[in-house]
Amino acid sequence: MPQRDYYEILGVSRNATQVEIKRAYRRLARQYHPDVSNDPDAEERFKELNTAYEVLSDPDKRARYDRFGHAGVNADAGFGGFGMGGFGGLDDIFEEFFGAGFAGGSRRRSRRGPGRGRDLSYELTIDFEEAVFGTEKEIEIPRQEVCEECRGTGAAPGTSPSRCPECGGTGEVRTVRQTFLGSMINVNTCPRCRGRGEIITTPCPVCQGSGKTRVTRRLKVNIPAGVDDGMKIRIQGEGEPGQNGGPPGNLYVIINVRPHKYFKRRNHDILLEITINVAQAALGDTITVPTVDGEAELIIPPGTQTGESFRLRGKGFPRLRRDGTSAGRGDQWVIVQVVVPKHLTPEQRELFEALAETLDTNIIPPQSKGFFDRVLDFLSGEG
Repeated sequence: MPQRDYYEILGVSRNATQVEIKRAYRRLARQYHPDVSNDPDAEERFKELNTAYEVLSDPDKRARYDRFGHAGVNADAGFGGFGMGGFGGLDDIFEEFFGAGFAGGSRRRSRRGPGRGRDLSYELTIDFEEAVFGTEKEIEIPRQEVCEECRGTGAAPGTSPSRCPECGGTGEVRTVRQTFLGSMINVNTCPRCRGRGEIITTPCPVCQGSGKTRVTRRLKVNIPAGVDDGMKIRIQGEGEPGQNGGPPGNLYVIINVRPHKYFKRRNHDILLEITINVAQAALGDTITVPTVDGEAELIIPPGTQTGESFRLRGKGFPRLRRDGTSAGRGDQWVIVQVVVPKHLTPEQRELFEALAETLDTNIIPPQSKGFFDRVLDFLSGEG
């Protein structure tokens, strides 16, 4: 009996796309599967469908079939039943029907391999000056570590884990269920040994079979100069231990910087707001201002107005490179506010009255921004 055309079996044209071929196979496979169909020829039709789809879903086999007909693929196709192996082109359909847990005869999940340990985090609060110059801190980290008694095996000294009787040491169990496409195999992690392939009959008395104990470790952390609030410092290998011989995780130290009483930070610069009296503003003065390096002299030129700022070079935060080294320091900006006295002594009033007689009293509309606007501009980087 001559073989039927594979395109005719699936009911598609010779220029059908792979999507159309797959859709046709799925529809007909549901219709003619022997477990769900009452058609007396269902088994034969189902075999034909499988053979046709195996050829037409494979670009190389399809090309040979288009060129040479059945003779070009008979060595590969024509399997006698709906087996579970050699179905390369059908795997995607099985996944769609039954999910990622499905496995064919050629699929096996190996037992759980080495796994990296969990990362840990620790919040560390430092002072403003410590953020500028860097520091070294000692911290305490509670974490899981490999049990020293059993060296991580979980078994009591003198004993060793044994092969899991439920999975035979593979770390996985298989279940078979019947579907309209036949017998399907699901592979899952063994619930008894949890994928290790081994069970502990005599648990370690210290870690109770877990292979880990909880300890508190003291670590010294180097805080580089110039760190900012919210930065993270990674300490490699100081997280929790890995599973089944895997590498440990990392420790991430999150930096919190306490606010300073006087200083504020803007990128790599430090801001300081000071007040001067009207005489200093009008006549000029040399004053002493605080910096993170100690006191420094600042010259206030005559005629200084509220909101003016003066730079002290190199008195800011270090500029950190990516490799952790410093590329110089930012500056300190001193923002001046002129304070007018609210209460005057009789002598002071006489002096101001005498001064007032010599000053121009005409009201001139403001030609520049006010103090508050200038400070906002400065803080935003526009001033």
